[in-house]
Amino acid sequence: MSGAECYYFHRRLSVKNGIVFDFAIIGGGLLGLATAWALKAKYSDTSIVLIEKENNVAMHQSGRNSGVLHSGIYYKPGSLKSQLTAKGRAKLLDFCNQHGVPYEICGKLILATRENEIEKLEALYKRGVENELKIKYVDPKEISEIEPHAAGLKGIWIPETGIVDFVRVARNLATRVSALGVEIRLGATLLDFKHAGRDLKLVTSQGNFRTRVAVNCSGLFSDRLARKTGIKPRLRIVPFRGEYFKLTPEARHLVRGLIYPLADPRLPFLGVHLTKTADGEVLAGPNAVLALKREGYHARDFELRDAVDSIGYSGFWKLILANIGLGLGELLKAGSVSAFTRATQKLVPEIRVDDFVPTRAGVRAQAVDINGKI
Repeated sequence: MSGAECYYFHRRLSVKNGIVFDFAIIGGGLLGLATAWALKAKYSDTSIVLIEKENNVAMHQSGRNSGVLHSGIYYKPGSLKSQLTAKGRAKLLDFCNQHGVPYEICGKLILATRENEIEKLEALYKRGVENELKIKYVDPKEISEIEPHAAGLKGIWIPETGIVDFVRVARNLATRVSALGVEIRLGATLLDFKHAGRDLKLVTSQGNFRTRVAVNCSGLFSDRLARKTGIKPRLRIVPFRGEYFKLTPEARHLVRGLIYPLADPRLPFLGVHLTKTADGEVLAGPNAVLALKREGYHARDFELRDAVDSIGYSGFWKLILANIGLGLGELLKAGSVSAFTRATQKLVPEIRVDDFVPTRAGVRAQAVDINGKI
């Protein structure tokens, strides 16, 4: 957007027909808040409203995750994901340093626990080097020095990986953008979306307003919102629930930082791993199973429309059939604490069933195209 266009937006506010904003951001997670922050940094005179249906920010994906600051080792070198991870991580750490949000660079260990995984681990190490990460290939002795209770034939040590409380990040960011003049409307559910001449009309549970530009940051409902505006996205959001356990206080000493299995870089699911959190706990998980409700954080949660959207979508079945073994394994771990424990014991053999306590779950808004590609 040029300066002239920005001025045009600002001038439109002087011809009011109800409440008119230059930008309306739909969704109060990290993505929506960061969008508001970026827009205000570049176009300080524009008016921005952010609407969020919950009574606080970061109530869904942004607040229901393991809190890991990833290095980007899994992504294709030079890809947009790789670049975004590196640049975004650096900017996030700058934000935390400037605004007093605590974090810890505790490092991450990726382990090959079987002979047939070593070749794949070497390929992942090569990818990490190509991504310009400061990583180290480690043997069993070095693994035990980093994580005394972990077991692996070989490993990759990524010292720059860390942890942060993303809810604190989001709420701090909300405070900052609000101070810059962004109007944040909590508890405002978007009911309808209409074109009104050159403007857009948003009908919400807290009243109606118009905007020149709307930005869709609605996470689990982003595909539905896109269709409501008349766009036909060539994908659908399929919700996958990730269920976590946490280690009991007596078992937390078994994990110092982050311990991961060797994952298939073509898939977004990294397998059951152990993650130290910013509040001093240790999470184990998540598994990944289809959620029959887009915000279905419990196994019994069900919403007919959400279930039909997924189960009636050919792209979902193509994804499932292409990964049938992985899917069955995830279902087994979701239904059996013993199976979940066995998966975790491949990384830390001393862990026992009694060391696990059920804790929060999250739902990933997984975009899947008609061909089953994620």
